[in-house]
Amino acid sequence: MCGIVGYTGRQAAAAVEPSTRPLEVVMEGLRRLEYRGYDSAGVALVAPGFDQVAWAKKSGKLSNLAAVIDASPLPDATAAIGHTRWATHGGPTDLNAHPHLADDGRLAVIHNGIIENFAELKAELLDQGVTFLSETDTEVAAQLLARNYRSAGNLTEAMRITATMLRGTFTLLAVHTDNPHTVVGARHDSPLVVGIGEGENFLGSDVAAFIAYTKEAMELAQDQIVTITPDSIDIIDFTGARAEGKRYTVDWDANAAEKGGFSSFMDKEIHDQPQAVADTLRGRTDASGHIQLDEIRIDEALLRSVDKIIVIACGTAAYAGQVAKYAIEHWCRIPVEVELAHEFRYRDPIVDAQTLVVAISQSGETMDTLMAVRHAREQGAKVLSIVNAHGSTIPRESDAVLYTHAGPEIAVASTKAFLAQITAAYLLGMYLAQLRGNKFSDEIDALLRELRAIPEKVETVIQRGEYVKATARSMKQATSVLFLGRHVSYPVAMEGALKLKELAYIHAEGFAAGELKHGPIALIDEGQPVFVIVPSPRSRTGLHSKVVSNIQEVRARGAKTFVIAEDGDDTVVPYADEIFWIPQAPTLMQPLLAAIPLQIFAMELATVKGLDVDQPRNLAKSVTVE
Repeated sequence: MCGIVGYTGRQAAAAVEPSTRPLEVVMEGLRRLEYRGYDSAGVALVAPGFDQVAWAKKSGKLSNLAAVIDASPLPDATAAIGHTRWATHGGPTDLNAHPHLADDGRLAVIHNGIIENFAELKAELLDQGVTFLSETDTEVAAQLLARNYRSAGNLTEAMRITATMLRGTFTLLAVHTDNPHTVVGARHDSPLVVGIGEGENFLGSDVAAFIAYTKEAMELAQDQIVTITPDSIDIIDFTGARAEGKRYTVDWDANAAEKGGFSSFMDKEIHDQPQAVADTLRGRTDASGHIQLDEIRIDEALLRSVDKIIVIACGTAAYAGQVAKYAIEHWCRIPVEVELAHEFRYRDPIVDAQTLVVAISQSGETMDTLMAVRHAREQGAKVLSIVNAHGSTIPRESDAVLYTHAGPEIAVASTKAFLAQITAAYLLGMYLAQLRGNKFSDEIDALLRELRAIPEKVETVIQRGEYVKATARSMKQATSVLFLGRHVSYPVAMEGALKLKELAYIHAEGFAAGELKHGPIALIDEGQPVFVIVPSPRSRTGLHSKVVSNIQEVRARGAKTFVIAEDGDDTVVPYADEIFWIPQAPTLMQPLLAAIPLQIFAMELATVKGLDVDQPRNLAKSVTVE
């Protein structure tokens, strides 16, 4: 959730070009991390000769912090840390904003996560005469670090000792005036990556924090301490043993994280979807035409013996998993369960060595999903993760990983990640069907051809988006919208409802259309907007006529119907108030097209209501606490 940036450069700030001044580096990093969600922001700087940390912090948007700094400029520095906070302990106030200072103002700390034993640690510190200014758990960590620094005399060792005393999830970054070229970080169940420069190094909660300056990055493993100076990166674990990070190159640049002329990041990312699907498909077959995935560290014999698949995910990723369930069961004849990750380990799930757990997460840092991954592995299951962010925790702790290659997704409401996750899960289904002999090679080839035709069809749907936008603009006063789907379109209906709740802040529900007569039809009143995703009349499911009947049922009770139907399906015309046409596609591929009008509708309705579509209230892009 929170955004974290750390920077140290070789030269004194006065001799550095303005674009590489530490303050400007961290402010730029925080700007690129705004998508993670936050309610306050702050920075801390140190340099030779400082007797105290220079700092500024302010509740609200990053622009509020920038205004404070403009009004009272901070001095040049050699090292800096910056933070955007999403409130957990204590409200989003100036006092609770990070950084938090200790050691008579010579030490500054920022923190992502939740320290679960902060109350007992705070009581101990209070007994020792420590005074607290905020309501946060972070200030407890800062005061604890200061105490340990005074006894250890070394910031890295003090951070290691402090980390072993904390329970919960945390990334901590600290600077001290005694170490004016040094930033020390610690991570436990919370993201932190290193950016590698020349005469400068970076830390960030993800690579967006430093992508404007370097594409060379380093993964940190669980329970590690990293110390950066302009010329060095040193890593130890929580026991003090030396450790090594894993270097990699980020495959996108700073321009990919910009709006590129679009009105919002969400709008840009909707338009990115043809490329996101195409890139996720690219390079997935070998010279023999067999499907190959990214990092598969699971024995093929074990994959052939799998007798159950459990998909674990949250929110949009869970709906992508529900779409995938239909395809994987159909192609592989393996039962697939889809579990909300935050419920999975608390219900004593039946998991063993013949269970394949598939974890889906855009960020690779979703804490509920990470905890479910660990539980599954403890029970003997193998875990394959579908993730967009390289270097993140979930793929590192999985037995296999399939990257979606969707590029950075900045808007909080997920769009291109959803399509890329479905695409990746379909590749997994085809891979397993190939490996287990459920499909012949020519059948796999046919499925791949159908999937590779999707990006062009996605582009067609996007080009038709203006009609969807016009419809949304006419519905500015809507207070409730219902969504209906059958079979593989049912999770798409739920995803459409989620997008509207996230962005427009109105009541929205997605239902399996067959459930109408079992209760939800009571919600239908005169003028009630109802979106219906109609399966192809060519579908072998036999559901087309049933869904058309559902349209007639709600229309007869006064509903206003908005129908998503494939080109040429004239049977729906008499029963639809509005029709959003999508190209013809096989039944299992239709969700990759049907989701797009729902994304565009939610985005435009939120826009006409004057809401921020990129940063909806109370939400964060990456949920890194349970």
